[in-house]
Amino acid sequence: MDTLQLCEQLARALQDKGWMMATAESCTGGMIAARCTDLAGSSNWFERGLVTYSNAAKSQLLGVPADLIQQHGAVSEPVARAMASGAAKYAQVSVAVTGIAGPSGGSADKPVGTVWFAWCVGGQLSSECRVFDGDRASVREATVGHALQGLLNRLG
Repeated sequence: MDTLQLCEQLARALQDKGWMMATAESCTGGMIAARCTDLAGSSNWFERGLVTYSNAAKSQLLGVPADLIQQHGAVSEPVARAMASGAAKYAQVSVAVTGIAGPSGGSADKPVGTVWFAWCVGGQLSSECRVFDGDRASVREATVGHALQGLLNRLG
């Protein structure tokens, strides 16, 4: 399913519940928000998108503790969960992504393509890690699709 179809289904699911969503994006640089707002009428279900590319932005805009980033790294489960929690202050549903899109920046523990996802849906927080193959554009595109599908799955 392409991202437009995912967004259409997401729009219906959110509107059925009367809920709004927010995004907290690092490695995708606002691509999830852009896909959502490509749909006409998205202001009925899309509240805001926060691009928190730097560690300072994660702390300032989402309330991610600086020591959490220092201890675990920006690309980690605790940081993704804190990002989703921070975005959930603005809407009933949030998604957060933080990863290494490449082509550089990877390590043995966190290779290029590593992305942590976190979703907060109706107060329930969940997270998971994926490692995507391909170049920077492919990793970012796969991240958008997985983030949207994850939201849809969690909305039921």
